[in-house]
Amino acid sequence: MFSVTVRDHVMVAHSLSGDLFGPAQQLHGATFIVDATFRAPDLDPSGVVVDIGRAGEVLTALVGQLTYRNLDEHPAFAGMNTTTEVLARWFADHLAENAAAGALGRPGHELAHVAVTLHESHIASATFERDV
Repeated sequence: MFSVTVRDHVMVAHSLSGDLFGPAQQLHGATFIVDATFRAPDLDPSGVVVDIGRAGEVLTALVGQLTYRNLDEHPAFAGMNTTTEVLARWFADHLAENAAAGALGRPGHELAHVAVTLHESHIASATFERDV
């Protein structure tokens, strides 16, 4: 299996409901490093998994939808905690949609899956992986 990873970062504000989250129940800022990994069993005729430039552009566009936003007010996250895991799934779902539509320079059916890892610090991250 081949893979290609592109990276960006997103800065958001949010709060997390529930005693489990202690002080994070208060509105606070967070910066996440976003790694998006695309996997395919074979390379395309050009010798790539996806076009890295296009993959980076798609990821940057998704990051732009959340950057400097209060996620507590974002309609996509209504009624849920915007944990690192939830955000990783949001990115993976949207990247898979773009991949399926061919936005990464390769027919989506040729890709196996996408994985998104959000690094919330240098010691903690969460990943969500799904088929394209």
